[in-house]
Amino acid sequence: MSPFAEWINRGISIGLFAQAEKNFWLPEQASTFAPMVDKAFYFLLGISVFFFCLIVALMVAFVILYRRRPGVESQKTATHNGLLEMLWLGIPLIIVCVIFYQGFKTYLNIRVAPANAYEINVVARKWAYSFTYPNGHVDEVLYMPADEPVQLIMTSAPGDVSHGLSIPDFRVNMDIVPGRYTKIWFHALEEGEHQLFCTQYCGTGHSDMRTAVKVLKRPDFDKYLAEAENYLKTMPPEKAGEILFQRRGCTTCHTVDGTRDAAHVGPTLKGIWGHEAQFKAGPPQTVDENYIRESLLEPSAKIVAGYPDQMPTFKGLLKDEEIAAIIAYIKTLK
Repeated sequence: MSPFAEWINRGISIGLFAQAEKNFWLPEQASTFAPMVDKAFYFLLGISVFFFCLIVALMVAFVILYRRRPGVESQKTATHNGLLEMLWLGIPLIIVCVIFYQGFKTYLNIRVAPANAYEINVVARKWAYSFTYPNGHVDEVLYMPADEPVQLIMTSAPGDVSHGLSIPDFRVNMDIVPGRYTKIWFHALEEGEHQLFCTQYCGTGHSDMRTAVKVLKRPDFDKYLAEAENYLKTMPPEKAGEILFQRRGCTTCHTVDGTRDAAHVGPTLKGIWGHEAQFKAGPPQTVDENYIRESLLEPSAKIVAGYPDQMPTFKGLLKDEEIAAIIAYIKTLK
C-alpha cells in the first residue's frame, strides 16, 4: 500500500471508525476477505464524511461572511489562481487513484481462487439452493471445512431465473445466471454458522430463499460427508425421502400440513396420495407413483388447477432411488 493510503487508513481508524474491528455496524468478520473489504469500506466512508463536513462548513462560513448587507455594494473579487486549480485537480486525482488501488487489489484477491480450493457445485432454483459435493452428496445447507479455501461453481436451474448468493459474514456476493457458470471463493477462519441470502429479486419466494452456512473442522466435515453419502442405505425410505424433500427445497413451495398461503406457491401435499388431481388441461389423474415421478421430472406436463406453471424440473438431479424415497415420504402424508 502507498504511504498516502496508509496515512489515510491510520487517520480513519481514529475515533468513530476505530470500531471497525469490533464490527460497529458491519457483520462478523468470518473470512480472510472481510478485513480487506471492511478496510475499503471505511476508507471510502471516511473520505466521504471528511469532504461532506468540509463542504458544509465552508458553505455555512461563506453564507455568514459574504451575506448581503445594507449599504454595501457587491464587488467582483474572483481572480484566476493556478495553484488553487492544481490543488483541486491533483488532490482528488490522488484520492481516486488510492481508491482504485485498494478496490482493484481486493477485487483480484476475491476473484482469483487458489489452485487447491475445495470445489462445491451450486444450483439455484425458485426458491432454494442445492449444494453438490465431490462425492455426489446434495444438501440444501452449505457445509464446508474451516481454514481451507472453498470455491463455489454456481448456475441457475434450466428454465429458472437469475438468483444471487451472498454470505455477509464472508463479504462475498455473486449473481447466479441461467445458462452459464459463475464462481466465488472464500476462506472461512474458524468453525461456526452463518447466513446465506439471495440478492436478486427472483419472484414470490425471494425473501424465503435463504439457508445456513455451517463451517466445520476438517475431521467433522469428513464425518458429515461420509454419513450423508450413505443415508439412503441406512435410513427407512420414508425418512430418507423427508430429508430429500427438505434438502431439495420442496418445502419452499409445498406444505405438508394441509395449510395454504401466499408464501407457498404450490399445492399442499398432505393427503394427496390416492386422490384425484385436477389439472388446468386434460382429464384428472390419481396421485400414484407414476404421477409423482412425472411431476418431478416433467413438472410442466400436468399443471394442477389454480396454481402457476413454475416448478423447476429435477431431471438429471434426482436418482431413481431418491425419487423412490420421495414417493415413500409422500405416501406417509395422510
